[in-house]
Amino acid sequence: MRSVSPRSDPSDSSPIPPKAKDQAKKLTVKQERDARRAEKVALMVAQQKKQTRNRRIAWIGGGAAAVLAVGLIITFVVSSAAPKVDPASISIGDLKTYPDLTANHVTGTVDYAMTPPAGGDHAGVWMNCGVYSEPVPNENAVHDLEHGAVWVTYDPALVDEAGVKTLRSKLPSTYIVLSPYPGIGAPVVASAWGNQVFLDGVDDTRLDEFVTKFWRSNDAPEPGAACTGGVDGPGKVS
Repeated sequence: MRSVSPRSDPSDSSPIPPKAKDQAKKLTVKQERDARRAEKVALMVAQQKKQTRNRRIAWIGGGAAAVLAVGLIITFVVSSAAPKVDPASISIGDLKTYPDLTANHVTGTVDYAMTPPAGGDHAGVWMNCGVYSEPVPNENAVHDLEHGAVWVTYDPALVDEAGVKTLRSKLPSTYIVLSPYPGIGAPVVASAWGNQVFLDGVDDTRLDEFVTKFWRSNDAPEPGAACTGGVDGPGKVS
């Protein structure tokens, strides 16, 4: 009797048809393309979020800067609106005045009626304003007073180096002459054209009052004339 081979089951380990393989391959390529597209979309979204965040930071920084600028403007306006002190209203204790001073340009030395001089005939060339470590010629310094400068002198026997630094910190940077003057009868003397005050020391509050009242005053014979471009006295520091 002949044996009959069992009929094979089509589902058992049968190879995938070529058409099905192509479809699976196409689906895989599509999936890869979709994945790449998704990555690009995610990157674009991340970039957009970063740009939005940067704009927000820039806006906040710009707003802070604007607030600061407005604050500075308000401060300037308020400070500018504050009434300035009228020099004529300042009263200085023990102020000495010398009216009707002559203002001729002369050669040689001048015998002044006050020490240090607070005006009068003087040299034809002014002295460059600034700080001096040595006594300066009276005649050139008086020419500075004619131009509206204030001359602050100190007795080096009564004012030390620290005191000189204090004086420098209290004075403007222009139209000022600061120099030693031995034997002036006070620790510090402030002089302007036709006006003078003997001070008790470098911290005497009358120095500030004197500078406010007479510095670059229109009462000087030639207010606003140059305080540079002249000659240096001995010991020019600055």
